[in-house]
Amino acid sequence: MVGSADGGPGKLHGGRHGLSRDYVRDNQRGRILSAVVAAAGEIGYSRMSVEAVIGRAQVSRRTFYEHFGNKEEAFLAAYDHVMNGLLERTAEAYQRETGIPDRFQAGLRAFLEGLAADPAAARMCIVEVLPAGRRATARRDEMLRTFAGLAELEVRRLSPGYRAPALTAELTIGGLYSVVYTRVVAGLVHELPGMVPDLAYALYVRP
Repeated sequence: MVGSADGGPGKLHGGRHGLSRDYVRDNQRGRILSAVVAAAGEIGYSRMSVEAVIGRAQVSRRTFYEHFGNKEEAFLAAYDHVMNGLLERTAEAYQRETGIPDRFQAGLRAFLEGLAADPAAARMCIVEVLPAGRRATARRDEMLRTFAGLAELEVRRLSPGYRAPALTAELTIGGLYSVVYTRVVAGLVHELPGMVPDLAYALYVRP
């Protein structure tokens, strides 16, 4: 995941450093994204300003606008980066296992541990995405559909004749999202990994 500002790319020293232009741009962009995660997670999207981002990223206003048109664009880029990392992490853990119950629990654990590892990123992606506007909400909905699609595949594998695999998957992911949301809002994201066994039992579809 992008992580907070402390865990993002380091600031480049001024003057001649012999680094390529692409490297410098990538470093600047990475610092901006990390700063967006930190700012949105700490003070919320509505209070997050370009000034709050560039202060954390230690870049100029001009540099910010060379990468993003406004704070919404920066937020969407940070959201996509974090969620794509979480999805990749979840898929890798899922694919390492062979049995359906083990795969389900491994993927769930990887996702929740990823959230717990960075509370600011978790708050940005789970809570602050909602007040961030229609485009952000659409990203959130797309993410939920992606996870629901994966869950539906497992329902179909487990029970080929199951009556409502798509609806069951939607309810499963929606219920999980609700549990995650309440913990993140309450500042209890660190509790999520410990809930994996009970969540897996409650959510697992049995034939």
